[in-house]
Amino acid sequence: MINKVFSAKQLDDKDPLRHVAERFSLPPNTVYLDGNSLGPLPKAAQTRAQEVVNNQWGTDLIKSWNCHDWINLPQKVGDKTGALIGAGKGQVVCCDSISINLFKVLSAALKMRPERKVIATTRDNFPTDIYMVQGLLSLLGDEYSIRYIDEADIESQLTDDIAVLMLTQVNFRSGFKQNMEAVTRQAHTMGILTLWDLAHSAGAFVVDLDECQVDFAVGCTYKYLNGGPGAPAFVYVAQRHQEEYRQPLSGWMGHKSPFAFTPDYEAQNSVNQNLCGTPAILSMSVLDAALSVFEGVTLKAIDEKSKKLQAFFAAEGKRAGLCDYMEIVSPAIENRGSQLALSHSDAYAICQAWIAEGVIADFRAPNILRIGFAPLYLSFADIELAVHKLAEIMQNKTYENEVFQRKQHVT
Repeated sequence: MINKVFSAKQLDDKDPLRHVAERFSLPPNTVYLDGNSLGPLPKAAQTRAQEVVNNQWGTDLIKSWNCHDWINLPQKVGDKTGALIGAGKGQVVCCDSISINLFKVLSAALKMRPERKVIATTRDNFPTDIYMVQGLLSLLGDEYSIRYIDEADIESQLTDDIAVLMLTQVNFRSGFKQNMEAVTRQAHTMGILTLWDLAHSAGAFVVDLDECQVDFAVGCTYKYLNGGPGAPAFVYVAQRHQEEYRQPLSGWMGHKSPFAFTPDYEAQNSVNQNLCGTPAILSMSVLDAALSVFEGVTLKAIDEKSKKLQAFFAAEGKRAGLCDYMEIVSPAIENRGSQLALSHSDAYAICQAWIAEGVIADFRAPNILRIGFAPLYLSFADIELAVHKLAEIMQNKTYENEVFQRKQHVT
């Protein structure tokens, strides 16, 4: 993928996405390798935040629901997000969090398969996804259950008593990437509905929900989509299911006529049924602006650069002797998302020492140093510097300093 005869500067000079970094407000003297946890601040989002607070809310007050079209932001931002995950218009809406949206979709999907009582997932799925299943099952009773299957061989473990297969496309720890098309196809041959979590997929590489015939999907917008901390999540409901789809959190914004204020709930026969309470306009509007960083950029180009950045990191790491200290526990580059996982018993302290050197990555229990590759703002020079700093930390055992060993509340 990367021939070492090319220097970081030569690779950056040839990079077709090098200009996109100018769309972000990045702190100086920092290499940011944690965009798979929280994307950095787009300049357009910063400008929009000031506009919404000072002019829309500050000056136009409640008129802004109409004159600034606040009321349609969940659908507008949903369609923008849909374009980045291979979903046609009218199938994605932005609202709430992944966790809440999972509860909605799982509940609706079980109603669509009333004769089946099993939700299947992987044990190493992101914990909150599993927690939401467990919470839902506590309401439904003992006849329903969760079944754990091996993420390395999903298709062979599917059975015709499964109602919903809930998978995260990219494993949050290792970066292992599921074959969405193949798994979905096999699930459908057995009458199983598919629900994909795209937390580490959306904005990182090409996703084709419509083409893969996915039934449902959820995802967050604060990672590779750079929507900001706590930015609204999204829900995808395939057009073919929207007439039958019924989720139980029947809030007024999901009503067919929310401003008629009738006492009985009538659901919209669209993805908009997932709306519950009043949308979080400040964060929704900031997200709307943040998505502008993808204008004129293809997901294919993003994926290609991501793979080159990862390969460059691996090549530089090998040259610097990192393999003497740490082990790569991610699968081969063609089978992982836009991240890399390194294992070490002191991974947390190593991460803190790296941050102190101006390279921000993150730690995932029990022993993973996780590196995110977000091609819109990362350069090959960034990667070269990051590897150099990490090699120094490992060679000098800087991470053994007590200050780096002390765990903070958010790890």
